[in-house]
Amino acid sequence: MGKITLGTSREATQPDCIKALVVEFICTFLFVFAGVGSAMAADKGGASPILGLLFVGTTHAFVVAAMVAAGFSISGAHLNPAVTLGLAVGGHITVVRSFLYWIIQLLASSLASFSLNYVTGGMVTPIHSLAKGVDPIQGLVMEVILTFSLIFTIYTTLVDPKKGPLQTQGILLTGLVVGANIFAGGLFSGASMNPARSFGPALVSGNWTDHWIYWVGPLIGGGLGGLICDNFFIFNSHIPLSRDDEAF
Repeated sequence: MGKITLGTSREATQPDCIKALVVEFICTFLFVFAGVGSAMAADKGGASPILGLLFVGTTHAFVVAAMVAAGFSISGAHLNPAVTLGLAVGGHITVVRSFLYWIIQLLASSLASFSLNYVTGGMVTPIHSLAKGVDPIQGLVMEVILTFSLIFTIYTTLVDPKKGPLQTQGILLTGLVVGANIFAGGLFSGASMNPARSFGPALVSGNWTDHWIYWVGPLIGGGLGGLICDNFFIFNSHIPLSRDDEAF
């Protein structure tokens, strides 16, 4: 089983946690601003579906790598509730801090999406939704697989202590797998892999079509990824918190 650690409510007032939350907010905001902005720019430029997909996928690959590099040593730069869940399942972040990260990620995504709506003069904010001919179960399975791929990459290149020099490449590889997954699934499910990335645009546009898929799919993929990777690929010591530390 995973090594889930509850944590304590006192974490919210600890300086290192506050610093991590600020960095997580900034990195998530900039990621969503560039990611959603690239989709809006593709629409404004009249790009064909294939060219638009190439533009959006490449932008996401670049900005994910940049933001993970910027925030990794402070907050871990999750940028994504599914990543946070996957790491929580393996005991790499407490449940308490995970919920704080979720709140920050959703706030950052919302503010980035509202900012884009303002600076573009009220352009429609594109949401993640299923393509014509893709039913909800197909879209759900697609999101589970794509998110599992992301978590698998993060665990095996950034989390695994045995990887050594590969960890320095893990940041770039994380960005690349996001871009590759968008190329693979973008024209089918939208390839969100990230509930926060889907939440902000849906909130601003007021369009919640298929939105549940972009929570359920990534969270299942993230949870499964964390559970499988931590039990079959990662071998490190885990020291449980004392009863005093676990008390609220």
